[in-house]
Amino acid sequence: MAVDLDAQAEASALAYGWAAKSFGFRDAGAGAVLEAPVAGFAAWLDLPGGPLALTADGIGTKLELAERMGRYDTLGWDLLAMVCDDLAAAGAEPVAVTNVLDVDRVDPAAVDALLGGLHAAAQAAKVALAGGEIAELGSRVAGYGAGMHANWSATAVGRLRPGWQPIDGRAVLPGHAVVALASDNFRSNGFTVLRTGLQRALGDGWHLAPCGDRRWGDALLEPSTLYCPLVTALRAQGVHPSGIAHVTGGGIPAKLGRVLAPQGLGAVLEQLWPPTAAMLQAEALCEVGLYDAWRHFGRGNGMLLVVAPEQVPAVQAQADALGLRARQAGVVVASPALHLYHGDAACTSALPGKHHVR
Repeated sequence: MAVDLDAQAEASALAYGWAAKSFGFRDAGAGAVLEAPVAGFAAWLDLPGGPLALTADGIGTKLELAERMGRYDTLGWDLLAMVCDDLAAAGAEPVAVTNVLDVDRVDPAAVDALLGGLHAAAQAAKVALAGGEIAELGSRVAGYGAGMHANWSATAVGRLRPGWQPIDGRAVLPGHAVVALASDNFRSNGFTVLRTGLQRALGDGWHLAPCGDRRWGDALLEPSTLYCPLVTALRAQGVHPSGIAHVTGGGIPAKLGRVLAPQGLGAVLEQLWPPTAAMLQAEALCEVGLYDAWRHFGRGNGMLLVVAPEQVPAVQAQADALGLRARQAGVVVASPALHLYHGDAACTSALPGKHHVR
């Protein structure tokens, strides 16, 4: 199955257009949506106690890995990473999450493993699991093998602490540093490309094929890292990024491009975290070109923080304290183009516009 990221972007823009037409349905101060200069990582609602951030997402087809491997306990980390880290990218502290689990039939053991993993992730993210729904939908939900098949999504809400402002890219300036947070796995991104490519290259049992000293199924089930505790800790210290890109669907070109768009800026990224050996092997087996790899995957980078140069040491120190790896990957520049480097190869993407690989 081919994944058309351009069609996805067009559909998202259409959906946002319809949503934007509803913003006036609520009065100011009574839950009205506060419009951002560009579509952001979360929506802000205007409420008497201060704005509330709201976002929703799911883990997509990574669930098939759990069905193939018969292991469900890691996916809760992916679910919270997709929503809580999106809140963090908007500058919010995540506080609560609800989730919807659609299944063909209920398997209590699988549900227990899923929610047990979600509980562990919620403890790490310091959020409450405020509610949820398990919907048994029969043949409307399909998957791999004879076990329970499922789709899983969540909605999360976040707050601003006193003195905080939303982070939407409008404070980004040329010369600001771009700090990359490392990710040793694919998080929950590009799994349709991975599944179809690996099946084409290795056959239907691709999840059991060797990937270094383990199996592909085990490698791809690694849970996502949560970055929201770092953002909250930094802001509590008075380190407020001017922009944050959570590297999910669309990769660095789309997500960092969204952060740079309000001021019409670009970035040169020469020291991103490198892809792991498994990532490079997957890209080769799936026959994904360099630029498409940057669009589908984070290639070793899960979040990018844009900060003033003098704040880089504080970001690195706090990341170290939380067991994360952070380093300055590049710098914001005045021209609206994104330059991504990998060894001797480089991608240049206008923001927005076409790209080329050299």
